[in-house]
Amino acid sequence: MARHKLDLVLPNIEITAVAAEGKCVAHTPEGQVVFVEYAVPGDVVDVRVIKKKKNFIEGRIERIVKPSEHRLKPFCKHFGICGGCKWQLLPYEMQLQAKQDQVFDQLSRIGHLELPEISPIIGSDKTEYYRNKLEFSASDKRWILSDEDPSQIPEDQRQGLGFHVSKFFDKVLDIEKCYLQEEPSNSIRLFIKDYALSHGIPFYNLRENTGIFRNMFVRTTEDGQVMLIICFASHFDGLETMLDAIAEKFPQITSLYYIINPKLNDSISDLECFLYKGDEAIYETMEGLRFKIGPKSFYQTNAPQAYKLYSVARNFASLTGSEVVYDLYTGTGTIAQFVSSKASKVIGVEYVPEAIEDAKTNTRLNGINNCEFFAGDMKDILTADFIKHHGRPDVMIVDPPRAGMHPDVVKTIMDAGPETIVYVSCNPASQARDLELLSPLYKIVAVQPVDMFPHTHHVENVCKLELKK
Repeated sequence: MARHKLDLVLPNIEITAVAAEGKCVAHTPEGQVVFVEYAVPGDVVDVRVIKKKKNFIEGRIERIVKPSEHRLKPFCKHFGICGGCKWQLLPYEMQLQAKQDQVFDQLSRIGHLELPEISPIIGSDKTEYYRNKLEFSASDKRWILSDEDPSQIPEDQRQGLGFHVSKFFDKVLDIEKCYLQEEPSNSIRLFIKDYALSHGIPFYNLRENTGIFRNMFVRTTEDGQVMLIICFASHFDGLETMLDAIAEKFPQITSLYYIINPKLNDSISDLECFLYKGDEAIYETMEGLRFKIGPKSFYQTNAPQAYKLYSVARNFASLTGSEVVYDLYTGTGTIAQFVSSKASKVIGVEYVPEAIEDAKTNTRLNGINNCEFFAGDMKDILTADFIKHHGRPDVMIVDPPRAGMHPDVVKTIMDAGPETIVYVSCNPASQARDLELLSPLYKIVAVQPVDMFPHTHHVENVCKLELKK
């Protein structure tokens, strides 16, 4: 092979399978592994090498010699640039199988775990317009498309409102239509962009930290409530006029907030949210429970699938009504409240104080009196004294962030020795590592993958563990 990898094209490479991180895999005639994005099993392609390692090659498609019979036409015009929804090329059934295989591969290869038969993945009823929250960023220097001549673009067409381009923190792809969230999401974004341009409101410069209009969030519920949060770098003449125009154009907005963010990052967790018009929150319902969602609240972004996910967790918990349940990484207490009617007591622990306040509000809202919530670092709160005070758990439900659980938390769980652990994970790789740590005391008796994010490689997985006798 040539030494200059960027000048190297591998001809007639057949794509054989979907691999990790959403890429597909192939092999050179010499047997070396090749990872390729935006490919479909069955494609025959010429691959340009972009990175060459000792054990594998990374490449991109230079030319499709023969398309796979499975290859679909992308439904979104931004496909391939946006960086989201990378699996539009794959039939949904093939996506589900790839996620099923991913769960098995990571639990068995990374965790070296003894597994029961993995239940068939639970697919999403909606594969488009399934998200209830989206963030759009503003930029005064949008991503220039390959067929555009930068010198011919007028000044009023250089701004963008959309998503960050992968690997470029300061580049925003201007989005015409996104298939992730129901209307009025697209219409609101397009109106705000046109209003800002026509009224001379400067779009933010992400590199120089100049400008006014920074970003916006749209949150929706299954029954049509809409929350809009729009962020500015500073107050400006015309802010209220702009918000009035938005409210008049979209009377379906039930909560209209604005935020002044002078910081060098877009995080709003430490900023005040000003309610300009409407209700302070929107409300999602699940099996008779109502959950208050404020501008900073966490709620699963695919609500119908969240119901399926939580139903799996509750079924795996096998509650009879007498159990003490610990819900670790409880967030806003959704799972805790979802299982509370079948438990004696539920203890929820979460790092984010605001989330715990939401959890307490929701329990009051739902008339639930057997849930208690505590805020703080899991490894600091979940101690032997804490467990002694609140009672040894019969069941632990854990739903940690992508990085998984701290080893100290795993040790405390093992010391507590609950009869059943239900582990909900958004990252089967870190889940496998944690399950391996638990394996001296626990056996896996059930595994259920759930697809929350169609057209992406992400997969949720729920494992039921029982204490070894």
